[in-house]
Amino acid sequence: MRRSGVVLATAAIATGVAAYAVWSAAEAQEAQGARGKYLVQLAGCTDCHTPGYFLGKPDMARYLGGSDVGFELPDLGIFVGPNLTPDNGTGLGSWTSDEIMTAIQTGVRPDGRILSPIMPWRAYAGLTKSDAAAIVAFLRSLPPVTNKVPGPLGLNENATVFRMKILPPDQATQRN
Repeated sequence: MRRSGVVLATAAIATGVAAYAVWSAAEAQEAQGARGKYLVQLAGCTDCHTPGYFLGKPDMARYLGGSDVGFELPDLGIFVGPNLTPDNGTGLGSWTSDEIMTAIQTGVRPDGRILSPIMPWRAYAGLTKSDAAAIVAFLRSLPPVTNKVPGPLGLNENATVFRMKILPPDQATQRN
């Protein structure tokens, strides 16, 4: 009888430890997602990646689902902030976590293409691995939005979106 009591107590402790581990993992994942949301908001990702943001009416139903405004950069073309949601066809759904972190911190996509210079990846290069992972966790937690943005568009291609022309510093100061 005493042995069965020890076995039952051991089983109860093991069950409690396993339940605590699951609860702790879920709690840790929730905390990581909250940290990622905070960092995404602080970094201003919404600005370039949410439709309507630059037109004064952000479409929060398509939060981070890709912009409807392009940035025209001299001698480079027009770039539209892409869909950052986990949609497989038009977003980051087919990218691995490491591929997303690499793009955020080095400006290099999985296909080897360099991100537009308007993407401030150099500012994000110093993120800790933990912070970059938190951003990825948050992006993966978003509802997928199917929204294929145009581009990047070359110098002679027409934009199908509203575009903002970015002037070189020497031209911008002449206008002031």
